[in-house]
Amino acid sequence: MRHAASRPPWIVLALALLVALADCTPIPSVSTATKPSAAPPAQAEQAPAPAPPAPEAAPQPAVTQEPVAPPAPPPPKPYGTAALLLPLTGPAALTGAPLFNAAQLALFEIADTKFTLLPYDTKGTPEGAVAAIQQALANSPDIVLGPVFSAEVKAAAPYARQAGVAMIALSADRAAAGTGVYVLGFLPGPQALRAVAFAAQRGRHRLAILAPANEYGQRVAAEVADGAPALGVSVAGVQYYDEAASDVAGPIKRLIRSDPADPGEVGFDALLLPDEGARLRQVAASLPLLGVDPTRVKLLGTMLWDDANPGSEPALAGGWYPAPPVANHAAFEERYAKSFGAKPPRIASLGYDAAALAAVLAKRTPRDFSPAALTDPAGFAGVDGLFRLLADGIAERGYAMREVAHDAPPREIDPAPTSFAAPGT
Repeated sequence: MRHAASRPPWIVLALALLVALADCTPIPSVSTATKPSAAPPAQAEQAPAPAPPAPEAAPQPAVTQEPVAPPAPPPPKPYGTAALLLPLTGPAALTGAPLFNAAQLALFEIADTKFTLLPYDTKGTPEGAVAAIQQALANSPDIVLGPVFSAEVKAAAPYARQAGVAMIALSADRAAAGTGVYVLGFLPGPQALRAVAFAAQRGRHRLAILAPANEYGQRVAAEVADGAPALGVSVAGVQYYDEAASDVAGPIKRLIRSDPADPGEVGFDALLLPDEGARLRQVAASLPLLGVDPTRVKLLGTMLWDDANPGSEPALAGGWYPAPPVANHAAFEERYAKSFGAKPPRIASLGYDAAALAAVLAKRTPRDFSPAALTDPAGFAGVDGLFRLLADGIAERGYAMREVAHDAPPREIDPAPTSFAAPGT
């Protein structure tokens, strides 16, 4: 896909941010061939004139055939080509369509007019992802954007590695990253550690973790338990509840270390709840009934809280959780809605930032998609705030912190960083 050549003058930024929609039109691959010229018309037959007697022929050198000129080289490759691997058909198409829309929006706002985006349908399956990456690599892209799902990424990654083409996957699975494959998604472990670090800066150094007994909850608990000591935080306990939340009381009681001298003392001053939706609200509502006072124990969450309507549960009021900066993402949602007639799902911003990153690197002279360019330590400014790709394939992000308000939208209480430089440097 190639975007329209014109763009409004109010478009600016180094990687991601602000303005109108891409008018993308498909660019079919075209091969040209020289059309053979027509043969000249035949001459009318004439009587031959009498010829003088031919002299005795002198010896002539042997006639050699002129060498055939080699075929013309193929036309130069377009200026900057990215393959976009998304589920465009099948049950997962509802995920792929907004990602594709957002990528087109980024092209219009960021890309050079010669930059080309070639979409390939993964059908949302590992087999489809393998077929898509094989088709994409046949066209020699500079970079591969996508796929989305972890199983797709793991299936397609070996082909990209073998071809020496970097892949910016739209997954949040740390296990899918490494050796030229970068995951741009929002990793839950770093989100939780941002909340824990923020709480520690405000005097909360005794942490407990109450998580669902699923892969997400277990991954968050493990990463926080590993990273908390470096933040000056001790983990007082970790408990899991079943995904149906049918037994919340048991795990909560096992966390509590009551102090007879202080009935409100439970052995921790911060409690991490990495869950979402109705289940999060149900767990939080159980805490005061079982002796955990949210006015004394600070409740902490991850980005899952952003879609959980936490303000509808009084026990969650005052809780803290990380999220991308509000202003940039809100502006992206507005531009997307204006262009495509609907608010984008949360994941759509990844499609925008991936395409914008590729477009920015393609503008360099010469264009540069090397590991050094992709892992620029200064990072990039996307619609979801500051991010940078690390050598191990992980995306490090700068999160803001939000506070839950009862029956009101959460408010931003700590801004996202604007630089990865250490404070004071």
